[in-house]
Amino acid sequence: MMCAMPSFAHTVHVAASPEAVYAIIDDTDRTPEWLRRCTKIDNPANGHNTVGTPLTYHYKDGRRTGQMDGRIITHEPGRRFAMNFVDAMTDVTVNFETAPGADAGSTSLTHSIDIKTKGFGKLFTPIIKKTLPTQTTDAMEQLKALAERG
Repeated sequence: MMCAMPSFAHTVHVAASPEAVYAIIDDTDRTPEWLRRCTKIDNPANGHNTVGTPLTYHYKDGRRTGQMDGRIITHEPGRRFAMNFVDAMTDVTVNFETAPGADAGSTSLTHSIDIKTKGFGKLFTPIIKKTLPTQTTDAMEQLKALAERG
């Protein structure tokens, strides 16, 4: 029996400009401020992100730590930012889209994530599907709060 790929998308409305929200997402050094499981992202571009910039995502999940190699796959300042990370068990695509919100100076931020499990990781597909919505919405609420604090 084939299990569908874990995917989730979530939109939040942020009381900050699309440029301000995008600046936080684009600054990979700040990712641990809003993504709890992230301990750091190595980024040799030092803030000069472009499509193809290599990244290494370091995480802590409970007592387990690890890292995933990746790269920026979409970089449209003020609009879209996407990354892809891979390890032995997963291939993860993370996408952010910002657009002007309904209120002046606000943002509609959509975050989507697609996870392809492979090898031994396929055993974890049901757990990933169950936990992905909560992890994603929690991260977006943290990012929203950070952007709204300025």
